[in-house]
Amino acid sequence: MKLIKPYYEIITPIDGEEILKQIELAARTCYKSEDKIEYDIRVLTDFQTINRKSNNPEELNKLNVKLVNAKSAKTLILKLISRGHEAMLEFGGNITVKFICDRGVSHELVRHRIASFAQESTRYCNYNKRHDISYIIPCWLNIEPGIYDYKKCNEITDMHARYWADCMYNIEHWYNEFISVDNWSPQQARSVLPNSLKTEINISANIREWRHIFKLRTNKAAHPQMRELMCPLLDNFKNQIPILFDDITYEK
Repeated sequence: MKLIKPYYEIITPIDGEEILKQIELAARTCYKSEDKIEYDIRVLTDFQTINRKSNNPEELNKLNVKLVNAKSAKTLILKLISRGHEAMLEFGGNITVKFICDRGVSHELVRHRIASFAQESTRYCNYNKRHDISYIIPCWLNIEPGIYDYKKCNEITDMHARYWADCMYNIEHWYNEFISVDNWSPQQARSVLPNSLKTEINISANIREWRHIFKLRTNKAAHPQMRELMCPLLDNFKNQIPILFDDITYEK
């Protein structure tokens, strides 16, 4: 069997400034204030950065410039967030993240309604063909990732970690027995698989929903394995996308 740590992959290429521009353009439609859109732009001929007001990208393209900073968007979006007018944040587009986590965490993630999900199926994935089952190491157990057989499980020094690893090893044994010896199908044999089973789940959601997810799943009351994934992901979003997640904080 294989024991691994959970992790995530951001699938969608992220352009934080472009996301802000999209939100601002949609929001200003409500107030017909498109004339207040302001960018910091770079003149490509001499690489000089200047400020310019414009809501006409085609005009700017003719001037051979590059939009590099959604200047007015930052002020507007901060006001939207402070007023609770977060419907506008949905216009920033969807961001897809793949989580490699255990089934317990994935069961919580799919409870978020305004999102799309694509998950590894235990009905159709035959883990017997892969010669080992992967499990997620609980963050409260001191176990090194790697390939484990019965002997290596018994070499784990921490008693509770060893008991957990033994349990996972026995589950793998009986899962393989049911499929190889008893000719059970994967959807039948999955009945013995535990919450610690590794799964992969893609989640696609808009900015507003990701904010909601982070508020719930980085909170101190959230499951520790959920926070193990979500706190670093929130930090990653903050680094790549200006303003939109800065007000969401969590206890270390």
